[in-house]
Amino acid sequence: MSSVKAPKQVKKTTKKKPAAKKITKSMYLEWFESMLLQRRFEEKAGMLYGQQKIRGFLHLYIGQEAVSTGIVAALQDEDKIMTAYRDHGFALARGITANACMAELFGKKTGCSKGKGGSMHFFSKEHNFVGGHGIVGAQIPMGAGLAFAEKYNKTGNVAVCLFGDGAARQGALHETFNMAMTWKLPVVFVCENNHYAMGTSVERTSNVQDIFTLAEAYDMPSAPIDGMDCEAMFKAIYEAAEWARGGNGPYFIEAKTYRYKGHSMSDPQKYRTKNEVAEYKDQDPIEQVKATIVKKKYASSKWFEEIEAKIKTIVDESVKFAEESPYPTADELFEDVYIQADYPYIKD
Repeated sequence: MSSVKAPKQVKKTTKKKPAAKKITKSMYLEWFESMLLQRRFEEKAGMLYGQQKIRGFLHLYIGQEAVSTGIVAALQDEDKIMTAYRDHGFALARGITANACMAELFGKKTGCSKGKGGSMHFFSKEHNFVGGHGIVGAQIPMGAGLAFAEKYNKTGNVAVCLFGDGAARQGALHETFNMAMTWKLPVVFVCENNHYAMGTSVERTSNVQDIFTLAEAYDMPSAPIDGMDCEAMFKAIYEAAEWARGGNGPYFIEAKTYRYKGHSMSDPQKYRTKNEVAEYKDQDPIEQVKATIVKKKYASSKWFEEIEAKIKTIVDESVKFAEESPYPTADELFEDVYIQADYPYIKD
């Protein structure tokens, strides 16, 4: 089993790195609340899937919340985020409401993608969350495209593009890395390495098991980060984003993390042992944040109880909202397809 502890930085650069951002009490409290919302939302979603109230695919993010929370906290509101189909955690961390997320899982019109995307295709222009994407690795060149647009328009924003360890085998990654470095695009690539792609370990699929080293072929700065540690993720992404924002080009982070659930709800998980899962649960990212809050006396036990109750109410209300929301009507098939309102090849 690959360890997530004590990663080493092997890619060096002579350019000055941006100063680290100070970690505060309020940040830790916000991280805990965000991570707990993601966890409780997905626990409820998994239960509802078992009741067949949620159909289709459902890929849970449980165990990886430090990655989404650390990344979102490190970015500016106008920065773009694009990820793969395990996207609920990022959507919630980015500020999309639990109501809109749950309604999307139910396929309702009030969902964040109007009920057309489902679990794998959350989207919000308002929150600069440019999707969940269902085709493995397809978001990698699109993430670079987002960064190209930001550079072209001189916005000063960066794009963060996430993909899994399985997608790191796609040829599009290498084409994109080469182009992004050549054009010095303001993009941070993040591989969420939860070790198993769908159900096959990294060790069985690649001779290169330290995925962050793939960037070396393109002279791209890179680093492995403990993806179970929210503070470590925050620091790494803040540094990488400011590096890219400063005109230095892309940066690649390999977040070594772990999912506690299967690849999807239909996954029997026969490819890993119960002991392995238990070992990673001992590194639970939410418990790590909670332990720091307790150690530093940032909050009382009553505060934790209040946050738990608050989030239970939010999640319960999101289910009620989703159940009571209408399904999209048939004419929605022709909406949001072409930007040209009078496109001539669509007939009533």
